[in-house]
Amino acid sequence: MSEATSIQADLLVSAKWVIPVQPQGAVLEDHCVAVKGNKIVAICSQIDAEKTINATETLYLPSHALIPGLINAHGHSAMALMRGIADDVPLTEWLEESIWPLETKFVSESFVLAGANLAVAEMIRSGTTCFADMYFYPDQVAKAALAANIRVQLASPVLDFPTAWAQDADEYISKATKLHDDYRHSELIHTAFGPHAPYTVSDAPLKKLSTLAEEMDLPIHMHVHETAKEVSDALAADGRTPIERLKQLGLLSPRLVCVHATELCNEDIASLAEAGSHIVHCPESNLKLASGFCEVAKLSKAGINVALGTDGCASNNDLDMISEMRTAALLAKGVAEDASALPAHQALEMATINGARALGLDAMIGTLEVGKYADMTAIDLDALNSTPNYNPISQIVYATQSSQVSHVWCSGQQLLKDGEFTGLDIQAIKSASAEWQAKLSAATD
Repeated sequence: MSEATSIQADLLVSAKWVIPVQPQGAVLEDHCVAVKGNKIVAICSQIDAEKTINATETLYLPSHALIPGLINAHGHSAMALMRGIADDVPLTEWLEESIWPLETKFVSESFVLAGANLAVAEMIRSGTTCFADMYFYPDQVAKAALAANIRVQLASPVLDFPTAWAQDADEYISKATKLHDDYRHSELIHTAFGPHAPYTVSDAPLKKLSTLAEEMDLPIHMHVHETAKEVSDALAADGRTPIERLKQLGLLSPRLVCVHATELCNEDIASLAEAGSHIVHCPESNLKLASGFCEVAKLSKAGINVALGTDGCASNNDLDMISEMRTAALLAKGVAEDASALPAHQALEMATINGARALGLDAMIGTLEVGKYADMTAIDLDALNSTPNYNPISQIVYATQSSQVSHVWCSGQQLLKDGEFTGLDIQAIKSASAEWQAKLSAATD
């Protein structure tokens, strides 16, 4: 191999299957991905790699599928500390009687940092390399993400009423713009505006956010049409669905990311499709809170980009995107009464490239392509539950467990090696979580 024709790489990952996600459904058997610095520089067969790639390190994964790092397009990472604290109750009761009172009492910088550290570790262990987060003290989530070298989009919350984070909508928005300024040049930290929901943010702040989002080139990440009650209350108030109101306020655009969207009429779907807005489906959270069903097949047929998220641990109760893919695929079939409604390859797209599109990061991540960041997850399919293997994409979606995730890289940096963390102090994370558990338990006794 001559220096003139060789590709120089820091890492060459040789896998049984490379699943780039694009082209759709592609499975490259006995292929390699070469990484230099933080980017992918080549994808080729193992035979061609031997001839053309000069790598400092080569990793052989003979029974593994290599996929893009999973993208959790909606969550509240600090709420990992509330995992299981208010189970088996409806959304309104869950929020008003359990979650909001606890947040009022306990949410602080230290609470958010401890919860984010726990959530980040859980996400890395299950193959996630990028997550969208909406919670108070987003600067602390940024700190946790940077320490772990994981990618995040921080949707700074905006509400009409005071919390520990801010007193009014103007202060929330001011803090969101400062966060953007602080991290505008970061490779891993991205920002968005996060108005909580149509029923918690009035018209004036929403109009202001619409203008700022255009000026600053930022997404708007918002809970929208989460329950039938939200929609019926809006119709009773002024005869408009929340989507109709957002449209009239100028928020419907390719920047808008609508989380949940369980209750959409045909007119709402047409408006979202025309505007190019995105939807984040959170199937397990919606099922647990009995919030309703997102009609994924119908939305996809309308041309709407549908991504996938876990929501927070307080309503899921995990951050496992492999499990979320399976639930999304099975639920979509049941809702549509059509076994072909959401095939495995589409579920994987929802958890990768569709999430990247919703976050506005699809030029950087979401697929395995030359020039994109080396955000990658390896899954060992040599397990009883994934044997025999006729189609690795189907195996990942329908049969694989997150414990089979063996290796994870974000921006070319290895975060998980043979199932073990490379840079996180897991015992310290568990100890901090136990301290907060004691405090929250005492408050709920």
